[in-house]
Amino acid sequence: MPLELRALLFGFVTLLAVLLIIDDIAEVEEETAKAAALVDPTTLIQQKTDTDHRPPSYNASARPSPHTWTFNKTLSTLIRKNILRFLDPERDISILKGTLKPGDIIHYVFDRHSTTNISENLYRLLPTISPMKNQHHRRCAIVGNSGILLNSSCGPEIDSHDFVIRCNLAPVEEFSRDVGRRTNLVTMNPSVVQRAFQDLVSEEWRQRFLQRLRSLSGSVLWIPAFMAKGGEERVEWALRLILRHTVDVRTAFPSLRLLHAVRGYWLTNNVHIKRPTTGLLMYTMATRFCEEIHLYGFWPFPLDPQGKPVKYHYYDALKYEYTSSSSPHTMPLEFRTLSALHRHGALRLHTGTCDPQTDPERQVS
Repeated sequence: MPLELRALLFGFVTLLAVLLIIDDIAEVEEETAKAAALVDPTTLIQQKTDTDHRPPSYNASARPSPHTWTFNKTLSTLIRKNILRFLDPERDISILKGTLKPGDIIHYVFDRHSTTNISENLYRLLPTISPMKNQHHRRCAIVGNSGILLNSSCGPEIDSHDFVIRCNLAPVEEFSRDVGRRTNLVTMNPSVVQRAFQDLVSEEWRQRFLQRLRSLSGSVLWIPAFMAKGGEERVEWALRLILRHTVDVRTAFPSLRLLHAVRGYWLTNNVHIKRPTTGLLMYTMATRFCEEIHLYGFWPFPLDPQGKPVKYHYYDALKYEYTSSSSPHTMPLEFRTLSALHRHGALRLHTGTCDPQTDPERQVS
């Protein structure tokens, strides 16, 4: 074959390959744009209405649809991929022992001008590898602490999940019919030691605290020790008790970038939260480990759908303002976002009662 003809043929084949690549790129860009529009919560959540200016209460648009829910695996996968652009929960769930040493100085995440030292006790309880390394679960439950759980009979359904996450060391034994007993990961803000266990001021309160920790039986105890100044003494008290009594828990201490990374993900999706609540933080992280996520006990309104009062926590009598300007959280906005993701099948938000005799995988909200 003449050299000129071979050169012409090569040029034609090259041009054809370039055109095919351009066509493929355009197709991918189109699919990516569709996916981004689908995942972006601004396309999912309802815009604020004038009801936002009233005291927070239940309204008809807030509650997830009572119709049969279907898991949208494609959307769930897209959300996971987008979140992984901002953080890797397997890595960020805890600072690891190899990255710090006793005596190191750390700046608090929300009080950058304040610092704390890594104590010997804290260093001893840092994990050497991520407590969620290589873990993957098909169905996970994240249990919030709203009073909407009372009289729900959701305990057996919650316990049927492959992995159960709970918030702020909430009690379960006396409420197990409604909230279940199983725990695989539980958070413990330093303020919990003060609020729920009276700062461990007496032997009675120390024993109550130890009893709660012992009930976790190998679970991950997630302590945000470096978020804000003020809780360092309470964290240290808890660590001493865990070490002294050889409590069977796996401790984890979130990375210094975690909260800002989670907030960045939601802000990029136009969900303007001040600071993510523990529940939203756990959902964002769980997308990394869980295929299908179910939320219970998420209800930031003082009245239920029938207009009956709902306790802020299912286990105490505390009263808070959900939209107080002094609060670092924006609970109703978070709830609307989660409700929209529920409607599109990315997660399941349970706000009603559960039937213990019903197959949990077939139950509707």
